[in-house]
Amino acid sequence: MKGVVRVAAAAALTSLVAGHSIFAEFEVNGVSAGKENGLRLPTYDGPIEDVTISAVACNGGPNPLVKFSPNVIDVPAGAEITARWIHTLDTDWRTGLIIDSSHKGPIMVYLSKVDNAATAAIPSGGWFKIHEEGYDSSTGLWAVDRLIADRGYKFKIPTCVAPGNYLMRVELIALHAAGNYPGAQLYMECAQINITGGGSLSPATVNFPGAYAGTDPGIKFNLYTSPISYTIPGPRPVTCGGSTGTTTTRTTTGAATTTRTSTTLSTTTRTTTTTTRTTTAATTTTGSSSGGAALWGQCGGIGWTGPTTCASGTCSVNNAYYSQCIP
Repeated sequence: MKGVVRVAAAAALTSLVAGHSIFAEFEVNGVSAGKENGLRLPTYDGPIEDVTISAVACNGGPNPLVKFSPNVIDVPAGAEITARWIHTLDTDWRTGLIIDSSHKGPIMVYLSKVDNAATAAIPSGGWFKIHEEGYDSSTGLWAVDRLIADRGYKFKIPTCVAPGNYLMRVELIALHAAGNYPGAQLYMECAQINITGGGSLSPATVNFPGAYAGTDPGIKFNLYTSPISYTIPGPRPVTCGGSTGTTTTRTTTGAATTTRTSTTLSTTTRTTTTTTRTTTAATTTTGSSSGGAALWGQCGGIGWTGPTTCASGTCSVNNAYYSQCIP
């Protein structure tokens, strides 16, 4: 019996570790800065779960930061950034695992101004959010779903951000075990950038730690309820002349009616174009799939309505809310 327990525990640990991820590369207007270039990286892909420790800013702590790039990457204000996440530093984002599909949740981007992004100590204060995306009830997709599908995540630097050196904190939160605190898994790394051009934005800022609390509804959250209504943690993104950057705000009601307001800032002018769309979608429940869940996919748990068998591997119970197909 002890041997069976050890095997089950090892299998559960393997499935959890398989879901981890690292922000290890980014592109500026479609041009890669190079893998691990301009970034402060750990060698381990584990999450931060305690939102009260200093490592919640740029990682570290249980995942020691040991890879410091000496380079600062030039980024024009208004540029499109593509963040590339990978399972481990040995993974190729083009073909390998990005993050396990069970690790659903939001993606957020923060900046903090520093004198020299290559050498500055990680600041606890001065952070302001420039982008966020959570759950879209019109599609049933989370920001992490889009990251996986696109093998990268795109956002824009607001045109009004003041020029200078910044640490750019790109973060995703996996909510599959967030029903209790600690439980939400925060994955973040900081890029070293120099914003050129830009404006004179002087935003309100928050601290890390301090911006999140364990009781926040975006940190302690039951992913397996329906319909989903999720509040992204932290402040709202900064605005340029009363318009948001690349943020899409979504309000979800029990009738699954979503109001989406998207605003795009031009990279060459200060004019903005705003479109508002209201979508009403019926709530749909899907039954079990006869083909079974894919390897590393979800195969059970309270509230789960998808497949309960595995097309490949064995369905292993992680907790009451989540089971996963593992080899």
